Amino acid sequence: MAQADPQISGISQPVIRQLDDSAINRIAAGEVVERPASAVKELVENAIDAGATRITIEIADGGKTLIRVTDDGCGMSPADLPLALSRHATSKIDGSDLLNIHTFGFRGEALPSLGAVGRLSITSRAKDQEAAQIRVAGGRTEPVKPAALRVGTVVELRDLFYATPARLKFMRSDRAETQAIGDVIKRLAMAEPSVGFTLRDVSGGGEGRVTFRADPLTGDLFDALHGRLATVLGREFAENALKIDATRDGVRLFGYAALPTYSRGAAVAQFLFVNTRPVKDKMLTGALRAAYFDFLSRDRHPAAALFLDCDPTLVDVNVHPAKSEVRFRDPGVARGLIVSALRHGLAEAGHRASSTVAGATLGAMRPEPMASQPGADGAPRIYQMDRPSLGARSLSYAAQAPGQSRIAGGDMPPPSGFAELAQAYSGRVTEVPESQNPAMAPGQPLERSETSAPGAEQLPLGAARGQVHENYIIAQTADGMVIVDQHAAHERLVYEKLKRQMAETGVAAQALLIPEIVELSEGDCARILAVADDLNRFGLGIEAFGGGAIAVRETPAILGTVNAEAMVRDILDELDDQGESQLVQAKIEAILSRVACHGSIRSGRWMRGEEMNALLREMEATPHSGQCNHGRPTYVELKLADIERLFGRS
Repeated sequence: MAQADPQISGISQPVIRQLDDSAINRIAAGEVVERPASAVKELVENAIDAGATRITIEIADGGKTLIRVTDDGCGMSPADLPLALSRHATSKIDGSDLLNIHTFGFRGEALPSLGAVGRLSITSRAKDQEAAQIRVAGGRTEPVKPAALRVGTVVELRDLFYATPARLKFMRSDRAETQAIGDVIKRLAMAEPSVGFTLRDVSGGGEGRVTFRADPLTGDLFDALHGRLATVLGREFAENALKIDATRDGVRLFGYAALPTYSRGAAVAQFLFVNTRPVKDKMLTGALRAAYFDFLSRDRHPAAALFLDCDPTLVDVNVHPAKSEVRFRDPGVARGLIVSALRHGLAEAGHRASSTVAGATLGAMRPEPMASQPGADGAPRIYQMDRPSLGARSLSYAAQAPGQSRIAGGDMPPPSGFAELAQAYSGRVTEVPESQNPAMAPGQPLERSETSAPGAEQLPLGAARGQVHENYIIAQTADGMVIVDQHAAHERLVYEKLKRQMAETGVAAQALLIPEIVELSEGDCARILAVADDLNRFGLGIEAFGGGAIAVRETPAILGTVNAEAMVRDILDELDDQGESQLVQAKIEAILSRVACHGSIRSGRWMRGEEMNALLREMEATPHSGQCNHGRPTYVELKLADIERLFGRS
């Protein structure tokens, strides 16, 4: 707080002054243009609103010395150029309805704000009009003059913040600013698959280098979006993403969400759009986190690119200077749609796991480097894949089989040779010790009829062929093999079963003999009572107790003894941070997870062939069985072609 100077006997009366346009524009620029990436965002959004199909962005020194945006949009007439640099002059709305907005921009603040803090020039040509150019530097506008341009608009911004040098001190390094600009362009590229984007770094002069390029895509919405996401987020995301398309109460959600096993260590791959506008909204990100709540540990984050489309009157985009936040008329509809649609999509994925799991497995298997031959080119030797016929294999096995005489001086029968390998399939289940399976004769291997039904190799997880280290099931599929972690897989199956039972019977609540009174502020009391019905579903019964206090009358029985006050305050912290609370549900499901862990097949347990195949079939029929309760994969699938490549076969 400012303190009065004791040497001053009186305080002069403050005088209200009307700021000039230059000062007003510089203040507005402080809100709209925080850094070079903000300027790029405003200019590229203008180009999209102008109907451009190709947009080129050139920057130098992280956008501090040069930002040039070229588009092939509708352009502007010479008479419109001076008006474009006036505050609150726009062609996108008429001012009669500030909710019915269909464009990125609508305030008319970006261009005059940029002209107030940098050196701005606009060259444009509208259809059937002559090209013209206007310049403005530090808020001083020059007259319009003729220019040479074939089509569209070129906006060039040099020396950003030269008119406000203090702002330059807060700029980050060129590399950081360049990365921020790239992030802005990628978000806009995801929102507009039909528009081509090229980002070029021309630092140092010349043509520079292209740092990002996305060609315009046509065709079906989802095909175009899938292709654009593959370009922006990478092919791995596209291969492991689930198509999402759902509608509720006039709000449509579409896009792609990645499998839980394709998770990230931070929330860097979460992209949310409202009416194609990139937004960073706490409520929407909370809904995304809630949808994956049961499939990822707290240190992992989902990856998704989701688009919400609705009538513009149902959402207010004019609540943030940079238009990065929105406010829904009924936020519950949007949140509920995201949670239900994503959970439905993840359930439909069934046992599917991320393909990156297999890629990581293959990457860990490095083939032994080949020594180069004298005079050779040093390339590794390639072996051709031989596939002998069944008859040829039978003759070969017979020739390799040991003799049929009894072992001299011993009572053991002659070895059986390799006759079992002459069968049509290429694997078998290892013998089970007699002590673990008394019904079997000593040394008797499992027959094919015991291990799998005919044609089981054609099923998604194939037919069990063996067990290694008493923890991993080896199964053969039609075009490869599957390695299953038996404990993690069965733990997930038991966990899903326990959740279904809890959903059917509800969460049992234990009534407290003496209700626990928790004193809160009136605001906190109102917030937690607003979610009392949700908490009651999980066995936590609360009610108002007068003033700012609440009475906790019931707690979930499965949690045992509970510190009710600590739980209530933790719930309030989550409500304040995320706008929702899943604390009680998380605690209950953590108990179910521990019960599932103790009730599942343990590592080190021998399994019969029919047990292994039963586990595989149940995994195929159970949603979310591709990952354990912590988001780790329960199985790895290796394709035969990849296995052959590991051994140098072609």
